[in-house]
Amino acid sequence: MNSADSTPEAPAAAPAPAEASVAGWERALVERLVLATLAEQRAARRWRNVWRSVWLLLALAVAWLAYGETVLPSKPKSTPHTALVEVRGPIGAEHEANASALVGALRAAFEDPGAQAVVLLIDSPGGSPVQAGIVNDEIWRLKDKHDKPVYAVVEETCASAAYYIAAAADRIYVDKASLVGSIGVLMDGFGFTGLMDKLGIERRLLTAGENKGFLDPFSPQTPAHRAHAQRMLDDIHRQFIDVVRKGRGQRLKETPETFTGLVWTGQRAVEMGLADDFGSLDHVAREVVQAEEIIDYTQRESMAERLARRLGAGAADTMMRMARSAGPAWR
Repeated sequence: MNSADSTPEAPAAAPAPAEASVAGWERALVERLVLATLAEQRAARRWRNVWRSVWLLLALAVAWLAYGETVLPSKPKSTPHTALVEVRGPIGAEHEANASALVGALRAAFEDPGAQAVVLLIDSPGGSPVQAGIVNDEIWRLKDKHDKPVYAVVEETCASAAYYIAAAADRIYVDKASLVGSIGVLMDGFGFTGLMDKLGIERRLLTAGENKGFLDPFSPQTPAHRAHAQRMLDDIHRQFIDVVRKGRGQRLKETPETFTGLVWTGQRAVEMGLADDFGSLDHVAREVVQAEEIIDYTQRESMAERLARRLGAGAADTMMRMARSAGPAWR
C-alpha cells in the first residue's frame, strides 16, 4: 500500500457565501408566497361567509315582506265597525286595483258579522271596463246576499271604470273639489303608415282571415275596421250607461252631457245626481254608518309579490316578443 492510498479524503468545501445567500432568498420568497396564499384563502373564506350572510338576510327579508305585511284589524272582527275597501290607482288585471283583489276584500268585509256597512274609498282615474264590471256585479250580489249597505267615498278622482264600480254603491260621497264622471269609453293607438312611406319601409303582414290585422298600427285603417271598432265602443258605452242608470235610479238628473265622457267637480256631481252628498271616510263612518271603528279589508301586495309580478311581466313580455318574431301569433 503506498502512501497516496492511505491519505484520508478532504472534507467537502463549504458553500460560497453567494450561494448561501441565494438559497436563503429562495426560502424567504417561498415562505412569503405560502403566507400570502394562506392569507388570500382566509380572506376568500371570510368574504364567502359575508356573502352567505347577506343572501341569508336577503332571503329572510323577502320572506318577511311576503308573509309579514298582512294588514291585521286593530280590533276583533266581532265588534261593530265600518269595513273599508280601497280602490286606488288604475284599475286593471296587471294593477293592484284588480277584480280578484277587490272581490276578495269585498267578500271578507261582507261576511264579517261585525261589519255594519262596507265603504269603498276611491281615488282612481279608471281603467279596464271588464275588471270594473266584475266588481260591480259582485257588489250587487253581495248586497242582496248579506243585506248590508255599501257607500262610496271619493277622495281626489272617481272617473271612468272607478265610477263604474262606485255606481253599485247605495250612496256616493265626494269632496266639493273631487273629479267625478268620465262616463265614456275610449280605444287609442297610433298609425305609422305615413311615416313608413316617407322612410321607404314596407309592412309585410300575413294573416289567415281578412280582418285578422284589425287595428294593426302599421297598416292603413279601413272604413270597415273603423266602423267595427266604433260599434264595439258603443256597445261598451251602452253597458256603462245602463250600470249608472241602475245604480243611481231616480236620483240621476240626465242632461245631453251626462254620458259624453266629461268630468265634473264633486259639487257639480251632487247637483247632477252622480253623487249624493259631501263627506269624508271618517264622516261616513261616524255619521252615516255610526260605527267609528274602521277596519281595512283591502288586499295589498307585499313588496316581494310586487317585485315578482313585475319581473314575471317583464319575462312574459320578452317571451311573447320572441314568439311573435318567430312566426304567426294569436292576438
